[in-house]
Amino acid sequence: MFDLIVLGGGPAGYLAGERAGGAGLSVAVVEKRRVGGVCLNEGCIPSKALLYSAKLFDGAAHGEKYGVRATGITLDHAAVIERKKRVVDTLVGGISAKLKKLGVKTFDGEGVIQQRTQNGFAVKVNGEILEGKRLLIASGSVPAVPPIEGLKEGLASGFVLTNREVLDLTEVPRRLAVIGGGVIGLEMASYYRSAGSEVTVIEMLDHIAGGTDPDIEKILRKNYEAKRVKFELSAKVTKVGSGSVSFEKDGKMNEAAAGKVLLSIGRRPATAGIGLENVGVYLERGAVKTDEQMRTNVAGVYAAGDVNGISMLAHTAYREAEVAVNDMLGIRDAMDYGAIPAVIYTNPEVASVGMTEEAARQAGIAFKTAKMTMRYSGRYVAENEGGDGIIKFIVDPAREIVLGVHMIGSYASEIIMSAVLMVERRMRLSDIKRAVFPHPTVCEILREAVFEVSN
Repeated sequence: MFDLIVLGGGPAGYLAGERAGGAGLSVAVVEKRRVGGVCLNEGCIPSKALLYSAKLFDGAAHGEKYGVRATGITLDHAAVIERKKRVVDTLVGGISAKLKKLGVKTFDGEGVIQQRTQNGFAVKVNGEILEGKRLLIASGSVPAVPPIEGLKEGLASGFVLTNREVLDLTEVPRRLAVIGGGVIGLEMASYYRSAGSEVTVIEMLDHIAGGTDPDIEKILRKNYEAKRVKFELSAKVTKVGSGSVSFEKDGKMNEAAAGKVLLSIGRRPATAGIGLENVGVYLERGAVKTDEQMRTNVAGVYAAGDVNGISMLAHTAYREAEVAVNDMLGIRDAMDYGAIPAVIYTNPEVASVGMTEEAARQAGIAFKTAKMTMRYSGRYVAENEGGDGIIKFIVDPAREIVLGVHMIGSYASEIIMSAVLMVERRMRLSDIKRAVFPHPTVCEILREAVFEVSN
């Protein structure tokens, strides 16, 4: 009998195990592949390992504008993949060791909920029945596969790749077609273009990067096009054939040649086959419905991470797991999705938190905006020859609080945390002005933007 059984060992699952185990609960974490889930093994971390290698390569290959000239620069893709594997293995080992230290038992296999019991719930793993007083559903998500002709056959043959396979390619394809211009598609387009692929991104919308601020999206796209990444926007994929992707655009049929195709149109909650129906867990559009404490409609059953479909990001999953465990422990807590940062780890980086201008308009909230170039930062100018990064501050003029911050430029992924605190804590502009920022840093642009929006 466990106090808690966690189905899934990804960011929500393993962190819940750590927090609950650290609080003295007896915990079982069930994972069918490896702890760390998609983020650590097939997403966030391995992709960043690849992107860092590409960043070093691009810097060395194009360093002449900084007075650095090098010849014979190559990117050894096989070595990059091997290093990526070492990084992942190191981190997986660290998580496993920490769970063990905290007394959390891990079970390799797929957990399937069997039924309610007198004391809680029964879960079957590899023929063994585990019993727990509570359940946390943290089964994550799987790639969305639309009904496109030839797509399933392409996936079966290895011609079409998901985020999992594209990170393990041993050779760089001469041509790569990316279906979907979201975060995963863009990051992989960036890496494989640096590695030598001819990359075409096919996107159904008239823009890339999902809900990214339009001004920032245009700058990001311009930087990609400067690297000779080709975009086919407002394009609907109709067929995946042998060596090509067919799509309709402007009423005409087109074709993009490809040695490999990356399918990257989003993910859907992984709720099938884990026995949710056996205890009556309610699903809404295929996702587990949760409240502010991450509770489902079934007492004693919680859900966190991608499986609830609200904010499918690893850092959101961490926080949801903490809220769920706190509720189990009787600690008052609630999930707030109003200040969740989003990052695209390309070069340049994109980061945002809070409301966009469009979101504020739709909500009927009065706002004013300051948009300024990153070139107001001395360090940015020193490190970015011809850089075109910007920052946008969106504030409530009546209350003088920060509603949203959006930026594109170097270190954006690190700087955004300061903006998260501004939005989450509803900091007044007058308070931010009193903060002392280190000089010279790119993060000083936050202070410049605050004074700009106050004028």
